[in-house]
Amino acid sequence: MARATTPAVELEVGGRTVRITSPDRVVFPERGVTKLDVARYMLAVGAGILGALDRRPTTLERWPKGVVEGGRLSTRADATGDGFFQKRLPVGAPDWVTTAEVTFPSGRTALEVCPTELAVVAWAVNLGTLTFHPWPVTSADPDRPDQLRIDLDPQPGTDFDHAARVAGHLREVLAGHGLEGWPKTSGGRGLHVFVPIEPRWTFVEARRATIALGRELERRLPDEVTTAWWKEERGQRIFVDYNQMARDRTIASAYSVRATPRAQVSAPLTWDEVPVVHPADFDVLTMPARFASVGDPGARLAADSTPRFSLEPLLELADRDETDRALGDLPYPPEYPKMPGEPKRVQPSRDTDRPR
Repeated sequence: MARATTPAVELEVGGRTVRITSPDRVVFPERGVTKLDVARYMLAVGAGILGALDRRPTTLERWPKGVVEGGRLSTRADATGDGFFQKRLPVGAPDWVTTAEVTFPSGRTALEVCPTELAVVAWAVNLGTLTFHPWPVTSADPDRPDQLRIDLDPQPGTDFDHAARVAGHLREVLAGHGLEGWPKTSGGRGLHVFVPIEPRWTFVEARRATIALGRELERRLPDEVTTAWWKEERGQRIFVDYNQMARDRTIASAYSVRATPRAQVSAPLTWDEVPVVHPADFDVLTMPARFASVGDPGARLAADSTPRFSLEPLLELADRDETDRALGDLPYPPEYPKMPGEPKRVQPSRDTDRPR
């Protein structure tokens, strides 16, 4: 006998009715978290996630059947994964789902979802969206980043505690160049720091500033930090993933749910919390109570009244790296067209021209 279909649940969100179909579908078996639970979680942290997404073109990471054991994301080379990235407006979207046009590295363009109200978040959850990946731009100027995003990525042999230690030094480097950042957990093992910047620079310039930051950290902590693009060269260090500032490379938003068995979420932190918390402290079940108690530690990041900083000091640091230390550009992601001044994209161990 076929299993009876559970009726859809209608949620009232900001004056709109959003239908959650198959509300009892289990999305996270280990926690017993259903699709309706995820939708209600998003509403509980609504001001926080909307602050992170508001007016930003956003890629949707969709897991329509939930997070299964051994689940994986589809890639360009293999589209048979359990989850996938939705970069274009889904067919059948309501007319109140706004969009923004973005340009990919190839030169092609697309209309991406651009949330302006919480109902859009709930609608996306009904499509199986767990993680929202907003661009570091707004719809007002999709070619000029208004956030510098620094991704501290633990490599094998390191963990969140190592990233947290590096984050303290990153804060000092930022302050020394007249900038202030807001930290958050990635929802996995890593840590992110976002800096509000004036939208005056290109993606190329913002990426160059991030490389300069990473190299300064590398000089201060050579045994703990690396900017090496090739994994074989990174060792047991924290990788400053500078390519997360390249065009069309995005980072999970604050309050997004990650496709982990424990349904962990990306949690904004105060700087005092960075050395003492652990990513597993924050998940779909625990975050609503935290949000109700302490609010959003990252709220000022999205506030119009928050100062936006200049990239000029970091770009001057990049100039000194090039002139005084003969340090040039670093490799772009593999799907990128060859960029001016970029070194060879050849794994060092396979580079037959490299001195031995």
